[in-house]
Amino acid sequence: MPGDGAIALRWLKWKTTSSEYPRHQPMKIRPFLVALGLTTLAGAAHGANFEDLTQLLSTKKCPLCDLRGAGLVMVNLTRADLTGADLTGANLSGADLTGANLSGANLTSASLNGANLSGANLNGAIIEGTDFREAYFDRATFINTNLETAYMQGAKALPDTAGTPQLFYGWGLLETSKGNYQSALNHYDRALALDPEFAPGYLGRGLTLLKIGNESSAKQNVEYAQLLFEENQDEVGVKTSEQFLEDLANMQEARRQGAGNPQLDAIVRGVASMAFKYLLPLVGL
Repeated sequence: MPGDGAIALRWLKWKTTSSEYPRHQPMKIRPFLVALGLTTLAGAAHGANFEDLTQLLSTKKCPLCDLRGAGLVMVNLTRADLTGADLTGANLSGADLTGANLSGANLTSASLNGANLSGANLNGAIIEGTDFREAYFDRATFINTNLETAYMQGAKALPDTAGTPQLFYGWGLLETSKGNYQSALNHYDRALALDPEFAPGYLGRGLTLLKIGNESSAKQNVEYAQLLFEENQDEVGVKTSEQFLEDLANMQEARRQGAGNPQLDAIVRGVASMAFKYLLPLVGL
């Protein structure tokens, strides 16, 4: 049985009118198929306006529609017009929204986990507790869109316009804490591309680089972070950087003296836990 409501309705129409369908079983099979098709669409509707949902699935044009709570998992909505639509609490996980117009749409508490939003227009969209984890955003636009309360773990191809240095930095910290180091580094890089003097970005990147064993680059990043913290007269940032560099130097010296051991390495690589006491409050975590 096809997944989305529009295909289900077309399938039902063909099955109930086609000459190929066995008409000698009308009482047993047709009512079951009709009920199944209606259940599929009704299941997608939830709190959404049934007529609006039908319009979206059949035409992909539903500006200002009431689609609250709609179940649209894995639905093909490429180039759909959802301008100003109310998608509060809707489930669009895995949906294909390539080139869709979601400008001004209300996405409060909506799930777009794993959705393809490549080239989507999210300008002015209302984002409150929206789940964008693992979503793909290549060429998406976010003018006048606030992503501070969105769930962005694992989000891919986010353009620089998607956030501020603080936001990219915060997403980097979250990815670091979950062990998603490459994704974290991507976020730190974005933060620093937007503001090359953003000291916490260098410190966060240094911590993450240490986690993956790149001690030389980690040291360089934290040294530069320390310099910027000193210029900004940020005493806590300076002390955090100093402690990181001291622990790293002690670990490396112990290795050179032949006294290095995995336990010491583990302690120093776990310095992020200490540093997070400084880093996390910067992004309200």
